[in-house]
Amino acid sequence: MVVKDLDDPGTFLEAVVPLLLEDEARHNLILGIAGTLRDYPSTYSEYRLWLVEDGGRLAGAALQTPPFNLVVALPSASEAPVLVDALHAEGVELPGVTGAVPEVDAFSRAWEDRTGVRRRQRMAQRIYRLTGLRRVERVPGRPRPATGLDRSLLLAWITAFGDEATAEGTPGRETERVVDQRLSGGVGGFTIWEDGAPVSVAGWGGTTPNGVRIGPVYTPPEHRRRGYGSAVTAAVSAERLASGRTFCFLYTDVANPTSNKIYTDIGYEPVCDSIDYAFDRLSA
Repeated sequence: MVVKDLDDPGTFLEAVVPLLLEDEARHNLILGIAGTLRDYPSTYSEYRLWLVEDGGRLAGAALQTPPFNLVVALPSASEAPVLVDALHAEGVELPGVTGAVPEVDAFSRAWEDRTGVRRRQRMAQRIYRLTGLRRVERVPGRPRPATGLDRSLLLAWITAFGDEATAEGTPGRETERVVDQRLSGGVGGFTIWEDGAPVSVAGWGGTTPNGVRIGPVYTPPEHRRRGYGSAVTAAVSAERLASGRTFCFLYTDVANPTSNKIYTDIGYEPVCDSIDYAFDRLSA
């Protein structure tokens, strides 16, 4: 097996799509990030791309947009030690790794053995896929697209979402940049649920060849337990399916039974689990 570095996201996508589309939902994160790198190159200031080949056949892929985790797509997981050796030989330092189970475990264990760091689970997530909505219980209010007039509200809500949902130690997202890019109509968008006033929001972005990732979904504490989160998620999912997407994806925190139930109730089906690991250096 050999590991190749690539500089061009378009070339990377052309190489990985035939393999990763065999399980598009499982690999939605790496496909979505690579698509963003190709179509909206200013989104990330830095990136690295790798292919794992076995006798000329693509066997796996990985990418990183520092300071964020490495994202791995290793369908058989047996390629993990080869990728680890190649990255270590290049002098790559990783803050952590994110990917589906079991390949993320195979990579993180091999990285521990090779580098002497200790992996630490920051968050266990579940990937869900939706191809058709179930009937949603009627909720007061209506959805509408977010506009530039909602910028201040979105900044406050997305910041609050990050404070609640992001694992401790995860590199901070540039909330202002993310909100502005989505409001510009480029790298996604937001849908707001209004019931007299804005009460909930759902975003979308990270498109793959056939799908789109839904999130973040946030409802302020004072508006919770009224069905607004389910309603806005259903609305944005229906909108994306109607726009031509074959399916929608989203991630949930495995430790949050409420969000998992909300999404399955409207038609999302579990695909696999995904883990976010941090790599901690051992003190001398």
